[in-house]
Amino acid sequence: MELTPWDIEEKKFRKCFRGLDEREVKAFMAKLSTQVAELLAENEKLRVELREKDAKLKEYKERENLLRNTLISAQKSAEQIRANAEKEAQVIIAEAELEAERILNKTQHRLAQIHEDIIELKRQRTQLEVRLRSTIESHLKMLDLEKKESIESDDLEEKIKFLRQP
Repeated sequence: MELTPWDIEEKKFRKCFRGLDEREVKAFMAKLSTQVAELLAENEKLRVELREKDAKLKEYKERENLLRNTLISAQKSAEQIRANAEKEAQVIIAEAELEAERILNKTQHRLAQIHEDIIELKRQRTQLEVRLRSTIESHLKMLDLEKKESIESDDLEEKIKFLRQP
């Protein structure tokens, strides 16, 4: 039977010739001593279990913190990778835009050069036509002159033949 605090407070010993019954007091004290020893042993056992559970709890909390830190680190890494990828994409886009603009400018410059070349070729063609026309007209005049001279020469030869005839 376990003693309760109420049992201890309410315990009444029989009175004897010299006070209380010594056997009854010793028996009660032995019972009380046994229970206190059991309670102390149980208390120590519970303290050991509590220390073990505290150690496990501490270990679990450390694991939880480690997992939390790892997760935070992974999230930061993922965010940093994403940010770096976005920056790299922006750089690539900017470089592509610059290259496209450079190509466009080069193409526009080449187009302007081609237009200038066409205008120059047209001018040269016109000059060539004028020179060719002039040369042809000059040669035609020379041919006309030659023909006229040939006709005059033929006339002169006929006159000379006529005059030489007996």
